Amino acid sequence: MDCVRASAPQLQGLVPYDPKYLPAEAMLSANENPRDVEDSIREEIAREVAAVALNRYPDPLANDLRDLIAEANGLTREQVLIGNGGDELLFNIALAWGGAGRRMLNLPPTFSVYAANARLTGTEVVNIPRLEDFSIDEDAVLERLGAGDIDIVVITSPNNPTGECAREEFIQRVLEATDALVLVDEAYFEFARRSVLSYLAEHKNLIVLRTFSKAYSLAGVRMGYVMAHSDVIRELIKVRQPYSVDAVSQAIARVVFANRASFEARIDEIIAERGRVMEALAAIPGVKPYPSDANYILFAVEGADQAWAYLYDRGVLIRDFSSSAMLEGTLRASIGTPEQNDAFLAALEDFVSGK
Repeated sequence: MDCVRASAPQLQGLVPYDPKYLPAEAMLSANENPRDVEDSIREEIAREVAAVALNRYPDPLANDLRDLIAEANGLTREQVLIGNGGDELLFNIALAWGGAGRRMLNLPPTFSVYAANARLTGTEVVNIPRLEDFSIDEDAVLERLGAGDIDIVVITSPNNPTGECAREEFIQRVLEATDALVLVDEAYFEFARRSVLSYLAEHKNLIVLRTFSKAYSLAGVRMGYVMAHSDVIRELIKVRQPYSVDAVSQAIARVVFANRASFEARIDEIIAERGRVMEALAAIPGVKPYPSDANYILFAVEGADQAWAYLYDRGVLIRDFSSSAMLEGTLRASIGTPEQNDAFLAALEDFVSGK
């Protein structure tokens, strides 16, 4: 037949996630580490990958990597689960704790994938909008949790795209106020040097998500992990796709995680550059940067959409949120190398000055 019946109703009107990944000289749009894995580690990776039996299925649960992560964080293997990037794990959480008749508490503006996953799984989204300065409306969140009908709470710390960490005291109060699964997305925690993982020992409803994509320069490999109570991990294993993390990715991640200390200098450089770029943005007339604990800075500027196009014409790709709800008039720039950051700042200064 020259037709096909309609797809599932929850897909109608859903806009696919689009990172607007375009070629540019300075790639400052996707919050990646601007520096690739160093040569000595790549050589070790090559040896490990060469030993992978490509004709065999991988370890379904990546247990060797689970053991490495567990040991580094004072946990057991049963408290760690590996995923094909953090994205797979976010969808698994929606599958396992969401569904028809269930509710997810969301704190927009934040990562749009949370709400998209809820929609795909038939989960109702309860939004508690952030305040004007993008901080969490803590009282409103705690009051809403008092109804006792929330199944998943999502707190991104640092928040993407606005940049700041949630207050640790607030997260502790949330954990004490509800039996909902409380997901703390710490994809950027290495740049904040702050984590709530220590609360896992006393709160069974906490799950912490992290990734290799940012600090560890492995955005192209797709590797993420969650840490939680073993009972929570067992439920997630029920919904995950078998063999979702391939053997080559597992080998690469094992090498990188074993060598994670070598990434510290690069992380320190990004943190230092974040401070420098923040000061430079604040000094440009008409530009308002928002505080950031991550490897990116959200800022407001008049004519933000024109600014984005102007920068792209100058070879600098940043992220345009100027038409997004609650983010109108804003752009987000990832922290790149000093040279890339200089190119970004120079182009933005030229735009503002009308050159």
